[in-house]
Amino acid sequence: MKITMKSRTKLNEELRQRILALSGVTERPNTGIHEDAFFVGRSMFMHIHGYGHCDIRLPKEIQVQVLAEGKARPHRWAPGAGYVTFIVSSEEDLEPAMELIRISHESFAGAEAAFETAEAMS
Repeated sequence: MKITMKSRTKLNEELRQRILALSGVTERPNTGIHEDAFFVGRSMFMHIHGYGHCDIRLPKEIQVQVLAEGKARPHRWAPGAGYVTFIVSSEEDLEPAMELIRISHESFAGAEAAFETAEAMS
């Protein structure tokens, strides 16, 4: 039985499609230094550099836990903002990456909904 690996381009495309399938997510390509930035409402919750280099923003307490458990690397430039880095280099990395991305998405989707409710009430 021959095992075939997806190319980096195909892996990156599958990752993007999984992210875009999350509720309310939009993508803005070439946003500043980020090649692919993903938003919920006005909030960027993650971005991808190159092929599979994911910078994911998490609530601080979850960021600390994720780093302590070795599920991601510290972000090089913005660890204080809650960012972690996860590199998707094979198909096996897709689901662990999506676990972190879903946590980020849920956090920002909830914050965005609260902001919209407060804005509507004013």
